[in-house]
Amino acid sequence: MTLQDTARDETVLRLSGITKRFGALTANDAISFSLAKGEVVALLGENGAGKTTLMNILFGHYTADAGEVEVFGQALPPGQPGAALAAGVGMVHQHFTLADNMTVLENVLLGTGSLWSPGLGKPAARRRLQALSEDFGLRVDPDARVAELSVGERQRVEILKALYRDARVLILDEPTAVLTPQEADALFLTLRRMVAQGLSVIFISHKLHEVMAISSRVLVLRHGKLVGEVATHDTDRHQLATLMVGAEITAPAPAEARPGAVLMRLAGLSTTPQGNRPGLRGIDLDIKAGQILGVAGVSGNGQGALADLVSGVTSPSEGRLEIAGDRVEGWNPRAALAAGIGRIPEDRHRTGTVADFTLTENAVLESYRDAPNARAGWMNWSAARRTTEALIAKYDVRCPGSEARIRLLSGGNMQKLILGRVLEAAPRIILANQPVRGLDIGAVTYVQEQLIAARDAGAAVLLISEDLDEILTLSDVIRVISDGRLSPEFARGEKTPAELGQWMAGQGFDHAA
Repeated sequence: MTLQDTARDETVLRLSGITKRFGALTANDAISFSLAKGEVVALLGENGAGKTTLMNILFGHYTADAGEVEVFGQALPPGQPGAALAAGVGMVHQHFTLADNMTVLENVLLGTGSLWSPGLGKPAARRRLQALSEDFGLRVDPDARVAELSVGERQRVEILKALYRDARVLILDEPTAVLTPQEADALFLTLRRMVAQGLSVIFISHKLHEVMAISSRVLVLRHGKLVGEVATHDTDRHQLATLMVGAEITAPAPAEARPGAVLMRLAGLSTTPQGNRPGLRGIDLDIKAGQILGVAGVSGNGQGALADLVSGVTSPSEGRLEIAGDRVEGWNPRAALAAGIGRIPEDRHRTGTVADFTLTENAVLESYRDAPNARAGWMNWSAARRTTEALIAKYDVRCPGSEARIRLLSGGNMQKLILGRVLEAAPRIILANQPVRGLDIGAVTYVQEQLIAARDAGAAVLLISEDLDEILTLSDVIRVISDGRLSPEFARGEKTPAELGQWMAGQGFDHAA
């Protein structure tokens, strides 16, 4: 069921001729559209199409070079997030805007008054936050420090922040990117109730089935221009995908794997829990050449601990780690790189790149000591730039150039740079942790094709993903992680999504013990 019947005649939001340039790049080119009371409009487009820039103008983070925004018939002062909030506009950002050293409750209350004011009413705020958490299926400890939360838990806090402020126009920028299907369904149920009561929503997502389920209209951006507008009931996923990228999209279909030797073995291995993140609990795992091993699970069940271990960030507290049959001691990131492990991290902003470094500096972060990037102990920046420019061309990284700050790139283009950095090093083992999170369908297809090609060339791929469709599409074998434990190994097609979902919920582990 879509929400098309809930749209009403009253216009609550109007954008007229919005244009925004960053140097020579035109991110938004004379974009105009309106939003009605009780309507959900989906905003689609490739990474870098201008969606987030447009929403940042609406919310006051950016100032448009031309055009204006009206909310409930009143012009919205440009560049003033406080004015947007006061007008009833709320935004759930794709990239988190949380204070790591503060609790969940404190983050939610930021901007509503002094955190130390007796009139702030923290007990009442706590009760309201907990009620919202239950209603939306976004459970999180109000007293937990944000620094200790998983990526999925941080996203839940971002959603709760917006819901707490009673927004009448809600911008959701990839709100389900790190939610389980069950959590996303719970969010949609609540949104339907709120929309029926008059809430208006701009919904940005790369998940076309969500767009079809939740929206009444779809707007499509390409290269900063509004190239299409269609009623949801008059289109389908295939048409939307084609309109987004301007070409036909074919989903990857990996051939049967030919697994080789075990390149990494974890035997009876445990790690120490870190804050609210569980450690690994006596797991056994073989990562084989020429095979994609998919690890599915609900966010916060040990995926971070597994990724940190494989990449050398943490060491085992118990058990044995072997590389190509040899037991490893003194495990650390340098040892992992020396062992031929390439890392596509879960969070490209926090652990994959350095925001104020250039593309060149980020491209050589893990190879700056290697030829041709180094010469007699000194960086060879000319060679590094040439390497980066070749990587930009090969992996279609859309950017102002190799000397641009990487923070200026869209999430998809940032991910392409990381992917190129990893694959061009020809790793024996690839850790792909949420590799397509937040990417458009074209970028998703591209990244997945590159992982399949690496597998076919003999690399071992450890794919960690909370997207069950991705796990089922790419994985030759599947394991499920729950509370730091690993399920038995399942061959491709052996388990249905529902059966894997039961393992993700923790069922089956007691029977398997």
